[in-house]
Amino acid sequence: MKKLALLALAASLTACATANTDSRTASASDKDWSAPKGADDRTPFASTYRPFPGRPTALVGATVYDGTGGRIDNGTVLLRDGKIVAAGDASLSTEGYDRIDGSGKFVTPGVIDIHSHLGDYPTPSVDAHSDGNEATSPMTPEVWAEHSVWPQDPGFTRALANGGVTSLQILPGSANLTGGRSVTLKNVPARTVQGMKFPGAPYGMKMACGENPKRVYGGKGRMPSTRMGNFAVNRQMWLDAKAYDGKKRDLGKETLKGVLAGDILVHNHCYRADEMALVMDMAKEMGYKVTAFHHAVEAYKIGDLLRENGVCSAIWADWYGFKMEAYDGILENAAFLRQADACVIIHSDDANGIQRLNQEAAKAQAAGRRAGIDIPDAEVIGWFTLNAARAMGIDGMTGSLEPGKMADVVLWNGDPLSVYSRPEKVWVDGALMFDTMDRKRRPVSDFELGQPGEGDVK
Repeated sequence: MKKLALLALAASLTACATANTDSRTASASDKDWSAPKGADDRTPFASTYRPFPGRPTALVGATVYDGTGGRIDNGTVLLRDGKIVAAGDASLSTEGYDRIDGSGKFVTPGVIDIHSHLGDYPTPSVDAHSDGNEATSPMTPEVWAEHSVWPQDPGFTRALANGGVTSLQILPGSANLTGGRSVTLKNVPARTVQGMKFPGAPYGMKMACGENPKRVYGGKGRMPSTRMGNFAVNRQMWLDAKAYDGKKRDLGKETLKGVLAGDILVHNHCYRADEMALVMDMAKEMGYKVTAFHHAVEAYKIGDLLRENGVCSAIWADWYGFKMEAYDGILENAAFLRQADACVIIHSDDANGIQRLNQEAAKAQAAGRRAGIDIPDAEVIGWFTLNAARAMGIDGMTGSLEPGKMADVVLWNGDPLSVYSRPEKVWVDGALMFDTMDRKRRPVSDFELGQPGEGDVK
């Protein structure tokens, strides 16, 4: 690629850092959350998700990556009653379990995408389906992404079958400085978004800095039209939220108060290193915390600052140059962040990319190797499993093959960091939701019923 001088700068910033050998970072949320109650004293739009029925299952003989940085050769993974019972070596007893031979195959936790717009920008991509940006005001904390999610989006089944995705966060778009609440979903068929809603997951709030808000609203002849306008509008929003007394319900300020209380997690679209540093300063001024910067193509320049502030970088492997603020993107972004002991997550922001997060992580790993940074395969698996779960506040429930966690599991037909491998079977809460060897377990969205190619693995 380019930017040799910047590569040298990143290397110098990280040369003294201790390698993060297990990709661990603090969880974004260690407490229960609750939305404001409605007039009937009930939580609005509460999850109605119920796991599909499953059977006690033992995956035996596979290479197991547990998501925490561990690797088990000739391993055994036990699933029962929707939970992980154990992940260990061949000595684990499989009595009472349906045995599945994983010889020559690989097992990982279910893939988690921290940045998706499935359902809000579904396919077919037509104007009637464009529901991800409420681009009528630069500040719309009152909107909730879940109210735009179309459960019939064929992208959900593609992500499950082709990408092994078992959980994903749906975010509003990036036209606004404050885009609204995100929602975390289990990737299962449902008639309603409540039927997909991940039980116990904290809400997120989407924010954006840089080119998008100033272009959208500057183009309308209103503030913000500059980066300084972005920050001024944001700071005033936080000041107004801090003064809110709650006597008269205000949906936007309820969300902002939830952020200030630490109950709602901030996911901030941001590309440039200088802006990320400014946003972290604004967060300290106003009393909130950024959980993750998304896209973050210049994160490698400030790995030390991100580590010190406990902020994850949710990034692509190689997207760069498609707009000015993406110009300094480099292939080694993830590797330099890891060298700085900062939290790395591979995300999609794309209906096709979500189907191959494993390959994107492998590309980022390979770029690091070429730069002299050798990152173990078992650690890279955490970039699209446990690290994503931590930044979404759901790592106590999923993201790794630890006993008691949800049995969200993928059996790959080969090395998951190879372009030649794909999911063979996918379990969500211990229920077998996809099986490439069984046409009856190839999910089809309602929208696709009766159409050519129905049920094909595309």
